[in-house]
Amino acid sequence: MAAPRLKEKYTKEVVPALKEKFQYKSIMQVPKIEKICINKGIGAAVADKKMIDVGMEEISSITGQKAVATRSKKDISNFKLRSGQAIGVKVTLRGSKMYEFLDRLMNVALPRVRDFKGVSDKGFDGRGNYTLGVKEQIIFPEISIDKVNKINGMDITFVTSATTDEESYELLKAFGMPFVNKN
Repeated sequence: MAAPRLKEKYTKEVVPALKEKFQYKSIMQVPKIEKICINKGIGAAVADKKMIDVGMEEISSITGQKAVATRSKKDISNFKLRSGQAIGVKVTLRGSKMYEFLDRLMNVALPRVRDFKGVSDKGFDGRGNYTLGVKEQIIFPEISIDKVNKINGMDITFVTSATTDEESYELLKAFGMPFVNKN
């Protein structure tokens, strides 16, 4: 199987560009994306247990990897929530699947967002990681709109080896992440 397109782009284009921009002495200092975590909180799962299965199926079809249910850590009586109850779904992508998902996210899914002007550059955490919120799961072509009974959003976190937000921003921008133009 051939290497993912973005992995080749990283070694041939991104590494030399970032090495020159930040004056790294070695290519090993150039930051890279270590993993992509996709998290989907399903609050309605407290009342309807089937929502977790639907969420797992959707995330699994989007990422190509089996999703895992996340469970609550404590009881919250106001939300009728018990400790250990399934309340969300998550998946962590690494390696080839990570690059494939990133490619599909940037080139297929994000352009399908209504009134899309770019993703916000305010999602950096100060340590070089970036989190992007998606309001609707139907932007992914793997999801059939006919089968969706409830529109849910999800958080997509890009964990990088960058030490600063600036390095991480330049890394994602070099991959082709469509950030909002700063005017």
